[in-house]
Amino acid sequence: MRESTSQSDTMDALDQQLISLLRSNARMSVATLSHRLKVSRGTVTNRIAKLEKEGIIVGYTVQLRPDSQPNNIRAWMSIVIAGNETRSVIAALLGEPGVAALHDTNGRWDLLAEIRAENLNELSSILERIRLIRSIQSTETSILLTTYRNQVGR
Repeated sequence: MRESTSQSDTMDALDQQLISLLRSNARMSVATLSHRLKVSRGTVTNRIAKLEKEGIIVGYTVQLRPDSQPNNIRAWMSIVIAGNETRSVIAALLGEPGVAALHDTNGRWDLLAEIRAENLNELSSILERIRLIRSIQSTETSILLTTYRNQVGR
């Protein structure tokens, strides 16, 4: 695992602006990025390569409008882990295909998992598999009913 450094040690204002533009549209061309940042295309290409190499940019993705997949069920599962087994639980959850996102959190819950399923039967199977993971002490699941605001890239 890469030793983490603070972002201020590895990123300057130009990197921050570049990341902001990529967050708004990761498919923006290097030419457009260079024009907006008022730097050469070579500078943009080099900066992106550096940010990827340093593990600051770890990937690119497609974000879909929530109603574009009307039959897809989304749920949030809050998880409490027994003892000092967080790493093994995270590893198991990352191997679960129904887990779309996994977040470390503070407070009452140790982890927050976003679950995606095509129907309630599949959701039930995913939840059952997760609850069988060793060292998961308790869970609470809430099904997402409506999204009122979804700021993409923020």
